[in-house]
Amino acid sequence: MTLYPNLIIDALRTVRYPGTKKDIIASEMLWDDIRIDGMNVAFSLLFDKSTDPFLKSTVKAAEAAIHALISPDVNVAISVKTRQADRPEPGHMISGVKNVIAVSSGKGGVGKSTVAANLAVSLAALGYEVGLLDADIFGPSVPKMFHLENEQVFAEEVEGRQLMIPALKYGVKILSIGFFINPDSAALWRGGMASNALKQLIADTRWGTLDYLIIDTPPGTSDIHLTLLQTLSITGAVIVSTPQQVALADARKGIDMYRNEKVNVPILGLVENMAWFTPAELPKNKYFIFGREGVCRLAEEMNVPLLGQIPIVQSICESGDEGEPVATDSDNPLSTFFRKLAQSVVTAVEKRNQEQPPTEIVGVK
Repeated sequence: MTLYPNLIIDALRTVRYPGTKKDIIASEMLWDDIRIDGMNVAFSLLFDKSTDPFLKSTVKAAEAAIHALISPDVNVAISVKTRQADRPEPGHMISGVKNVIAVSSGKGGVGKSTVAANLAVSLAALGYEVGLLDADIFGPSVPKMFHLENEQVFAEEVEGRQLMIPALKYGVKILSIGFFINPDSAALWRGGMASNALKQLIADTRWGTLDYLIIDTPPGTSDIHLTLLQTLSITGAVIVSTPQQVALADARKGIDMYRNEKVNVPILGLVENMAWFTPAELPKNKYFIFGREGVCRLAEEMNVPLLGQIPIVQSICESGDEGEPVATDSDNPLSTFFRKLAQSVVTAVEKRNQEQPPTEIVGVK
């Protein structure tokens, strides 16, 4: 039996690639010339990436088509080529980032995203290269806080990979799942889908060189937190809570998650948000609406630093709603609270890096 290229191509036309709903020849997946030596046939198939879910089944289907339509005696050798270079391994996805800071809270509604946004802006104002990743897949709020609800994300090719370019505002590189979904629609995703989306935001983005990558995590403990711990070497966590007892109870759980022996992410310190209320007409008065210094006592109990106390002030909320975090206005006295917080975080990170080795990622099980 004599083999020739068109005979092989005709057999491959019967193999449909699920990704395009067309056959692999029409999908332009035949990468190179078909090489024939007696009953030996060799060629390459092109896929977008090595993690293509249809890669193995398509290769097997191509081999089976040649055996079924030509001869079972044909020895088929199929090589795989990819358009996009492989994603780096976990722990090495953002090699240009010096410090990864997870801003967390055990409970929702304590102002974690407000703290994360103003912390990132304050660090940038201090002269650091800063990124902010909104990892709250189901409730992203960073686009609103930076007035980036209609942000269009573009990509560029870097060393064979298509990488997203984060938005840049107030000196901070910003990326959020909110850039890709309808802000008026709920994200009805299973845990695996959300985790994969987060991995893409982390690894398929051109973060460049950063001194700090601030991650605004979802409240509580979830699949998203586990994905972060399995993907990134997190320098340390900043825990945000109000002084309220119910919030403090959840903050303890958040601290315990990071201190778990299988995780071992250092707690850089605690932030007491909504610490007190001072009315404009009584600037010297403090009213402790949610309790007095509950986070201060928790910090002492857990033997971690108190990084800062942020009061309840209407303008902090309003500035976030208007897309201009209060820390962007250096003339606003309230920005002083966040500037001091940023300096405390820098000090805590430097101390942590001097005294402890880099955090190891959690093994995937």
